[in-house]
Amino acid sequence: MGEQDRGYHAERIAVSYWDELGNETVRYFAANLPPEEIPDVIDSPSTGLPAGRDKEHPPHVSKMEPYKTHLAYVKERRTEEEAAQILEEALQQLRARRGTAPTA
Repeated sequence: MGEQDRGYHAERIAVSYWDELGNETVRYFAANLPPEEIPDVIDSPSTGLPAGRDKEHPPHVSKMEPYKTHLAYVKERRTEEEAAQILEEALQQLRARRGTAPTA
């Protein structure tokens, strides 16, 4: 009865992954999936750390990158002079729309 309502239930296998803190995450894969297509490392959903299939030797974080804001990325691409010029252009456009632009 269940297969008529929900369709055929494919065979699957459970694969456990462990992160550096000892948290286990289980992922399910199709039973007919070749072993080389099952990932060796995933990101742990609870900690964000890499998680591997070897419980005794979980993968280590190579380097923790600090969170960057949008402004930090913009500052990497623009110089102070470019930023000032873009800001001035944006202010001129805003003033023109409002009708408060200074007359030359």
